Amino acid sequence: MNLTIVTALTGLTVLIVIVELLRRRQLREKYGILWIGVGLVMLPLSVFPQALNGLSSLIGIASGVSMALFFAVVFLLLTCIHLSWEVSRLEEETRILAEDIALIHAKLESNENAQ
Repeated sequence: MNLTIVTALTGLTVLIVIVELLRRRQLREKYGILWIGVGLVMLPLSVFPQALNGLSSLIGIASGVSMALFFAVVFLLLTCIHLSWEVSRLEEETRILAEDIALIHAKLESNENAQ
């Protein structure tokens, strides 16, 4: 099978999966928009890979494929950093909520014992 067809089908599949996840509310909109953007970039570049060669020579990179791979790795690295930040923030919120609930339980128990 031709590589162009495989990559175009992969890009189309990514778009369909993301839209379906958004429709079922299993993916938040802020992440869905990001991945739809990735699919929309991936789809035309898979059909017209020569466009990468012109842009890469303009930047000074030898090959369009190398440039695409480099930007994909940078994008995934930034995505991982962002998700790590989100997880850290949510862990902190969960810890604070658990402490608040424990304090409320302790206060309720002391009030029940006082009565």
